[in-house]
Amino acid sequence: MENFTIQRIIYAILSLLLIFNYGMVLRGLVMKIVARAHGRFGPPVWQPYINLVKVFSMRTAISHGIMFYLGPVFRLVGGVGLYLFIPAVFGSVWLQNFSFSGDLLLVVYFIFFGQLGMALGAAESGHPYSPMGIMRGLAQVTVSEVPFALAIIALAAQYQTLSITEIVAAQQGGFMNWTMITNPVATIAGMLAFLGMMMHSPFDLHIAPQEIPIGPPTEFQSTFLGYMQANRAFFASAKLVLFMNLFFGGATSIPEMVIKTFLLYMTTVLMGVVNPRFTLENSVRYFLKIPTIIGIIAVLMYSF
Repeated sequence: MENFTIQRIIYAILSLLLIFNYGMVLRGLVMKIVARAHGRFGPPVWQPYINLVKVFSMRTAISHGIMFYLGPVFRLVGGVGLYLFIPAVFGSVWLQNFSFSGDLLLVVYFIFFGQLGMALGAAESGHPYSPMGIMRGLAQVTVSEVPFALAIIALAAQYQTLSITEIVAAQQGGFMNWTMITNPVATIAGMLAFLGMMMHSPFDLHIAPQEIPIGPPTEFQSTFLGYMQANRAFFASAKLVLFMNLFFGGATSIPEMVIKTFLLYMTTVLMGVVNPRFTLENSVRYFLKIPTIIGIIAVLMYSF
């Protein structure tokens, strides 16, 4: 039993290293793609690594209280925890993670946990604009999770389980078994929620780069900013793997995982390139209308 536990921990560390580097490379590629779409040359693909090394090499003497510094840590824990309880590659010995110990309810908790930690940290910064960022961030996460929660309920009713591994297993045998085909209504609701959960334009309300030159990237410095940058690799990759597992059949190999998650990510990048940022009111109205209505329809379809 002890050897099994040690083995699972080693596999989890290797899995985290893989998904972290994949997320970093993915961010670098997307930065280059977006720059080319804007007519710019853009930074090198390895720029996220340079930024991470730079911020971790710095120190800060600013003190705002313990909760201010725990915010980025909670955010990182949310991303790492989310990834560790979902299977990255179905059937893989070392990329199965601890998916046998968690379900969709735990995953939803980890998604919100990081956001809540950042809200508590920002609240202790004393910055007059912190309440604005907290309101925007929590409102965005809450309304985008409404259609996502409805899609999860529809999937639980369809597959009679909340286990992500069992949902992936039910989709094996060809793309005709994917949730995208067997339950397109829940897939649409989930993917509309996915656009908001990835927080690309038009749903990048928590930072609002076109409006105010402040936010977590300027509030936090040195190592704490490094935690946030590392979490972007973990959190984005984990959510991509999650949606791949729920709606697109999961992956039985690393190349399949890379292809599916890259295509998923490019849908959010495309939306960000061609759309301006929503206001908070527009975003809330959007998610509580069409995506939520579609999610309710998905639930009703499997309730009778």
